[in-house]
Amino acid sequence: MKNVAVIGAGAAGLMAACFAAKNGNKVTLFEKNEKCGKKIYITGKGRCNVTHNCSSADFLDNVVNNSKFLTGAIYSFSPEKCVKFFEEGGLRLKLERGARYFPVSDKASDVTKCLENYCINAGVNFKFSEEVKKINVLHSTVCGIITTNGEYFFDKIIVCTGGLSYPSTGSTGDGYKFAESVGHRIISLKQGLCGLNLKGDFYKNLQGLTLKNVTLSVYNGEKLLKDFFGEMLFTHFGISGPIVLSTSSLINRLDLNKIRIVLDLKPALSNEQLEKRILRDFESYKNKSISNCLKELLPSALISEILKRSNIPFDLKVNSVTKAQRLSLLTTLKNFDILVASLRDFTEAIITSGGVDVKEINPKTMESKKVSGLYFCGEVLDVDAFTGGYNLQIAFATGFAAGNSIKD
Repeated sequence: MKNVAVIGAGAAGLMAACFAAKNGNKVTLFEKNEKCGKKIYITGKGRCNVTHNCSSADFLDNVVNNSKFLTGAIYSFSPEKCVKFFEEGGLRLKLERGARYFPVSDKASDVTKCLENYCINAGVNFKFSEEVKKINVLHSTVCGIITTNGEYFFDKIIVCTGGLSYPSTGSTGDGYKFAESVGHRIISLKQGLCGLNLKGDFYKNLQGLTLKNVTLSVYNGEKLLKDFFGEMLFTHFGISGPIVLSTSSLINRLDLNKIRIVLDLKPALSNEQLEKRILRDFESYKNKSISNCLKELLPSALISEILKRSNIPFDLKVNSVTKAQRLSLLTTLKNFDILVASLRDFTEAIITSGGVDVKEINPKTMESKKVSGLYFCGEVLDVDAFTGGYNLQIAFATGFAAGNSIKD
């Protein structure tokens, strides 16, 4: 039997504690908050997107940084195994649009309760409102911790303290300090899955507008990085929404001055099909202004900006629109350019990108290669993925890998 400390009672920490205890170890879970899962509680707008319905291979295709490192963990604790784990624990899940799993109850707190019950049944000892201040190491091997309440001795220590995003939930970068204090390298920390501040001010007139079923293409200079299809919205600062959040994680380590976003507002229509549609609308509205004509094709809030970009007067009669103006309109609809100014702050970012350098971590067990008996799981590691339940699955899988590896 090993004496194991787990630091942080979030998704990774609860999973690590559960499986370490199931293996017959004596496990103590330290949480500086007064309860478990504060960040779980706010994920998925309080509903908690538990995981994604996909194969392990497809899952890894949606990991932005260090997918190779995660290969073993994701295959060992796949999305399919994750769903089975929760349902066997009494949490009923439902599959929603976009292949995302949520609790049937729509309550994120039920996810935490399920994990907490697993831990209780496995014999985990919880210590709430007790902050770990230091990890003690002797001869490159962990030997204990110092908390706000005193000193403890442990054979194994699993760090699951999260990142810097949503600091109000307790994610204040403690794990990075622990890692650095014992010689680990920290990859530069960036906001992940966050909104984007835009250059210019056109978006201010579009605030509150949601666009569904659009394609967002991300370019670094002239190179196409990736296309995202789905929903986005304009805000008081720029843009947000699912496909924008994923975009932020794709570009957060790049020079944003070289990043260009191009929206296809009508991706279901080819250029030829869209031109026919425009001509059909023009015929129906030939004696009216083009601004009225476009109400059939676009949200009202977007019409003025589209016409401005197409160099077409707002009140121009449809029967006066030239072929060149019509083609300009078509081009604007299929190529709506947006320039990024900056990422939103960590206080609004869903995850932290960057963290403990995975080159210094054993991918099978999450154990440090520098300090024996020390493990890192979840967001504290330099691994992150797009939106859609992928990041929680990473937390669960890495927590499982660490906890399950600690045996008598």
